[in-house]
Amino acid sequence: MQIKYAFLTLVFTSILFSCTRKITPQQSQANTQGSVNKANVQVWLTEGNKSVLFQQQDAIGFSDIKNQLPTIEIDSTKRFQEIDGFGFCLTDGSAQLINAMASADKTKLLNELFSTEGNSIGISYIRVSIGASDLSSKVYSYDDLLAGETDPDLSKFSIDENKIDLIPILKMILQINPQIKILGSPWSAPVWMKDNKSSVGGSLEKQYYDAYANYFVKYIQAMKAEGITIDAITPQNEPLNPKNNPSMYMDATAQADFIKSSLGPAFEKAGIATKIICYDHNADVPEYPLTVLQDAGARKYVDGSAFHLYGGDISALSQVHYAFPDKNIYFTEQYTGSGSTFAGDLSWAIENLIIGATKNWSRNVLEWNLASDPNLAPHTDGGCTTCLGAVTVNGNAITRNQSYYIIAHASKFVRPGSRRIYTTDIAGLANVAFVTPTGKKVLIVFNTSKQLHQFNFKFNGTIAATSLSGGAVATYVW
Repeated sequence: MQIKYAFLTLVFTSILFSCTRKITPQQSQANTQGSVNKANVQVWLTEGNKSVLFQQQDAIGFSDIKNQLPTIEIDSTKRFQEIDGFGFCLTDGSAQLINAMASADKTKLLNELFSTEGNSIGISYIRVSIGASDLSSKVYSYDDLLAGETDPDLSKFSIDENKIDLIPILKMILQINPQIKILGSPWSAPVWMKDNKSSVGGSLEKQYYDAYANYFVKYIQAMKAEGITIDAITPQNEPLNPKNNPSMYMDATAQADFIKSSLGPAFEKAGIATKIICYDHNADVPEYPLTVLQDAGARKYVDGSAFHLYGGDISALSQVHYAFPDKNIYFTEQYTGSGSTFAGDLSWAIENLIIGATKNWSRNVLEWNLASDPNLAPHTDGGCTTCLGAVTVNGNAITRNQSYYIIAHASKFVRPGSRRIYTTDIAGLANVAFVTPTGKKVLIVFNTSKQLHQFNFKFNGTIAATSLSGGAVATYVW
């Protein structure tokens, strides 16, 4: 018995320390002897020190070998929310930079970002601005007028500004992934609709509620005419932030009133199926979406609530979910800044967003801008000057930044239609798991400590033994 125990211990030790390192074919073959099944779990790894950047490792396998390591248990029979996708905000500035690339380089980059083939990362959800965001090269709306003019019938409405860069890039993306979901968010109404007649701050005047509702209808119809389906909109980006350029203040009561009296009925009358998602701001004010959803007149038109995490705790998403479990939860923006570190951003975003948001019922996770140039432009006068794109575009040269790898760990594998499944919480090992529409299981694990963590994950009664360095994230697929 002692000989048998020693042999099993040796086999287990061999498996454990080869799990997240490259191993030779001979070693791999040796590790699958005895009680170890065929190595059938794909492993994709990113280290916080950038020594490994979303690189596939040698596969590992499940076994019935017992050990005393902490174990993440996975139960695919316990299923939660459906996943719509993972991605970025395709700002006007992002589209401008990508569209200016040489044709071959542009095609190569878009395939890398939006395809699922080869080394592509499979972005499946994007957000665009309705009119300008602060990462547009200039402030504009789809109905700009001279000072003192109004256009309640929207006779001068036009999306021509988007036909320069944004729409051409969207059409290329749709050729790669025709099923991609697109969310539209305005940073401001046209200034003539606002009480301060400025692109910064101010509020939507009630006399223009119907005109602004029709502004959304015309936008959705105009994009549809270009072959672009807008899956969802939010009535206002960051409605409690009136300091950006552009921006507009809209409190919860006003948003509920706008939705129930104008936006919802306008969509209904026009036969618009685009979802209306409320709030679209930080998790520190869950009372905002709760106020909107508590209004029965607004609630019937609202699909769910959207969040950012520049303030508050990600658990607020669950607070809103449990109050209105029939309404969906979305995570629609988080930036990575030019002054932050790769390790710090990777750690924070994987734990709080990729794992945290989805474990708190979000159907998606979007980082902020897809692309910026080496000077963190374009942006408006007064817009964000520290927003680091997922990729830096310098002419035709590309640099991949932290949010690229943050999203890649989920977007490539957790395809739309996947469902979150049950996993146990383990100290020091933040984790979340999904089952895909094709039946594959995806487990994302982040080592929140600074030390090497040895652990198992268990599925259907067998375990896979592995390890992660401090600050590393791995995606396991089988």
